[in-house]
Amino acid sequence: MRTNTDPFQALADPGRRAILMLLSQDKQSINTIAGNFDISRPAVSKHVKVLYEAGLILIKDSGRERYCELNPAGFDEVKKWLEFFDQFWKNKLQNLENLLNQQHKTK
Repeated sequence: MRTNTDPFQALADPGRRAILMLLSQDKQSINTIAGNFDISRPAVSKHVKVLYEAGLILIKDSGRERYCELNPAGFDEVKKWLEFFDQFWKNKLQNLENLLNQQHKTK
């Protein structure tokens, strides 16, 4: 169940970002994820829990294993934030280009 963990807080940790990169290849069990890191399985489980509570991943039980996979909808808030600043900088650069073109025309 997802709580209100801030996705930006979840993304702030390099280990959690590495877990997300692993999951971008395919869904994986928590044990498989843990095998990619030099930290304990309980530590990996805590990272997975933070990612889950932030809505960035889904966890599905299959027999005795728990599989993690990316939750595309979980990245919507981050995507909107990045799109805002992407547009912001595009506008600033367009304004600069317009100003330079005006100055070039007046010479």
